[in-house]
Amino acid sequence: MNSQDYIALEEKYGAHNYHPLDVVVAEAKGAWVTDVEGKKYMDCLSAYSAVNQGHCHPKIYEAFVEQAKHVTLTSRAFRNNQLPLLYKKLNEMTGYENFLPMNSGAEAVETAIKTARKWGYMKKGIEENQAEIIVADGNFHGRTTTIVSFSTDPDARRDYGPFTPGFIVAEYGNAEDFRSKITPNTAAILVEPIQGEAGIYVPPAGFLKEIEKMCKENNVLFICDEIQSGLGRSGKLFAHYYEDVRPDIVIIGKALAGGFYPASGVLADHDILGVFKPGEHGSTFGGNPLAAAVAIKSLEVILEENLIERSFELGNYFMEKLREIKSPHIMQVRGRGLWIGFVLDRRARPYCELLMQEGLLCKETHDNIIRFAPPLVITKEEIDWALERIEKVVKQLDEVE
Repeated sequence: MNSQDYIALEEKYGAHNYHPLDVVVAEAKGAWVTDVEGKKYMDCLSAYSAVNQGHCHPKIYEAFVEQAKHVTLTSRAFRNNQLPLLYKKLNEMTGYENFLPMNSGAEAVETAIKTARKWGYMKKGIEENQAEIIVADGNFHGRTTTIVSFSTDPDARRDYGPFTPGFIVAEYGNAEDFRSKITPNTAAILVEPIQGEAGIYVPPAGFLKEIEKMCKENNVLFICDEIQSGLGRSGKLFAHYYEDVRPDIVIIGKALAGGFYPASGVLADHDILGVFKPGEHGSTFGGNPLAAAVAIKSLEVILEENLIERSFELGNYFMEKLREIKSPHIMQVRGRGLWIGFVLDRRARPYCELLMQEGLLCKETHDNIIRFAPPLVITKEEIDWALERIEKVVKQLDEVE
């Protein structure tokens, strides 16, 4: 079968809830993928940061296969010999006392919401069913019914109501607007330290520090969604490290399992996650031994291969070189680490389609922004290879008005 055969099958039998580029990937290794015809492409999306460690990392693969030989799932009705080791590893890396494991990023966000509400009622004394969580405009935290209830993206919300109440929207980057929305019923403030789906939008310096301050002053939980920005993507272990803050709750996922398995969860101290009692929240697959073993090795790879430092250094280099490209249609190059928003004054899709023809895969967001987010194992030479093709496509489209 060739690419067109697979595309035809997908179009016929699959729900059309995505608009992928027409490349059919059959193999992947490191920063590169290969389609069914054998053509190689550089991956500059990293499965939305799920494969920070590179595709099919051999050490993570070995851990995956080895654990699969023994036990993959017990449910949380019984204990297993991998989850406690993951708890310990995360404590050593992050300093948080507890971890509550889930599977997908959206499940972890839902867990953080439930945690904050339960804490609000049990610890803060908010009247039953009155808890509020302040969120940011332009946010993306997932696609469950509750999460899209506080999205400001019309495409995420249209035809999905009625929506879950209890969320108050403030302007991202505007600390005073957040402060003005706090009431005695505010249980938490939930933000992305850098907004990913919004186009790698970095807030003004001091924004997170102000959020932390107002949360402490008003007995409100500070929740950071680090699902995309965390685990090295932004050039730090977590993007909130740039502001030297310590959120009460940190949500992680994606690269936690290096692209081999869904794994996510919530980090917090015991006085927060201690609000849960047995039977009050959980997941059949959350914390399963296969996910735990893979997550441990995925975290070890990030540290052993200095992927955080590589992201910081190579990200600065990538952005510096992108800014040297001259075009009247490039409005801004922004980002942190190897997480870059290439902002145009026109549709980004044609750029992505031409870059695919040149052997480079990336994806548009918000119509006019390209995300460049290669696996953190990428080399400087490979970035130079990408830059040549990006400049070529930019110049080519400059001639098309």
